[in-house]
Amino acid sequence: MPTVPADSGYTFTGWSSDGGITKLSAEALAARAVTGNITYTAYYTQNNSGTIITPPVTPVENYGIKILINGKAEIAGKAKTAKVNGQMVTTVTVDQSKLEEKLSAEGEHPVILIPMTMNSDVAIVEFNGQMVKSMEHKGAIVEIQTENGIYKLPALQINMDAISKQLDIQAALQDIRIQIEIGMPTAEMIRIFENAAADNTFTIVTPPINFTVRGIYGDTIIELSEFNTYIERMIAIPVGIDPNQITTGVVVDPDGSIRHVPTKIVYAEGKYYAQVNSLTNSIYAVISNPVAFTDVANHWAKEAVNDMGSRMVISGIGDLKFNPDQDITRAEFAAIIVRGLGLKPISGSAPFSDVRETDWYSSVINTAYAYNLINGFEDGSFRPLDKITREQAMAIIAKAMTITGLKAKLEEVEAGRPINSFTDSGMVSAWAKEGIADSLQAGIITGRNGSELAPKANITRAEVAVIVKRLLQKSDLIE
Repeated sequence: MPTVPADSGYTFTGWSSDGGITKLSAEALAARAVTGNITYTAYYTQNNSGTIITPPVTPVENYGIKILINGKAEIAGKAKTAKVNGQMVTTVTVDQSKLEEKLSAEGEHPVILIPMTMNSDVAIVEFNGQMVKSMEHKGAIVEIQTENGIYKLPALQINMDAISKQLDIQAALQDIRIQIEIGMPTAEMIRIFENAAADNTFTIVTPPINFTVRGIYGDTIIELSEFNTYIERMIAIPVGIDPNQITTGVVVDPDGSIRHVPTKIVYAEGKYYAQVNSLTNSIYAVISNPVAFTDVANHWAKEAVNDMGSRMVISGIGDLKFNPDQDITRAEFAAIIVRGLGLKPISGSAPFSDVRETDWYSSVINTAYAYNLINGFEDGSFRPLDKITREQAMAIIAKAMTITGLKAKLEEVEAGRPINSFTDSGMVSAWAKEGIADSLQAGIITGRNGSELAPKANITRAEVAVIVKRLLQKSDLIE
């Protein structure tokens, strides 16, 4: 049987391998490929060298696309599949009148599920701005399912008002197109990720997947790259992969940099997924990067230290050592909390007088400041190389609880020990009391020796690993 070019976009089944095809070298060969419920017929001509020559793919539309609103199926869209830049791209356009009719019959927070069963490299669901606005009013969640990934996006996070202002304040909402996309990244981005994996010595468990949201009006396109809450993405774990070998999900940036995003393994409908939680859109993949520091083998913080190391949140000091009882600087703590939350570093000049743009910690301090995790001192300095005290660290952790949503859920959390139950509570600075109380209530901080907060003492590397892990666990971002 002749070999069809890998980028043809077609899958062949049932062809005989008795050599009959090769005898038709000068004749048209009809081949059928089925993508979901869309059928294509394409004609291939084989030249004398035995290579099959493929023609361009003509887009084919299907007007019978099902969506589910709170589990109720409705034919409410059409699909178009075409080959774009070497990839098969399927776009489902949702019918406005049918969607809004069904939304009006549902209560608050409906789930709009669009199963993308087509065998395409890229899956796109398209709404117009008015539909998104209607979904915002209902507090709807849009869930797009493909074979390789699931994207759950609250409509409020699309923020139609902000998009309208960026595109054209005069544009009618129904003239603005909103596209939500899940798909394979470009071949160049895949190559960049593979090189990064080789440089960082981790193993790629799942191919990278690109999650994108864009607004389109005329020739203007903007991408929504940031959200104000963690957005859930599910990346399917291939059959045969042991989920216990997975350490985290990562973001792959165009410059080849890799960063952790909070990830946990879940089991749903007979399949394992990596649930990746992130405040941004980007290209994501799942990796295996087990770490076991030799000098924590018998340490009380062993499990947390190795887990945070495997997730690329903390790093060692060389030779597989961590030095768990060493104090940590304010810059190092800022870096760890930024990495733990999966925040994208922000370059540029720093907001503090003693932080230079060329300092290694400049971008993480910028990021921590932008997310209101740090404020610095009254004299305009940050003092990055000073050791960070426990009360300073607890105050920052409490601010991180706002980002993860844990602060808003404190009333639902079983209360931890009150601040005045510790023998040295009187030593807590007035500015730190509220943050420490929140950290205690959430169970992130438990004190030293069972009876002391030790607010003025320096915090150690091991203690930082433990409290960052607890923050992510209590926020339901990792297991």
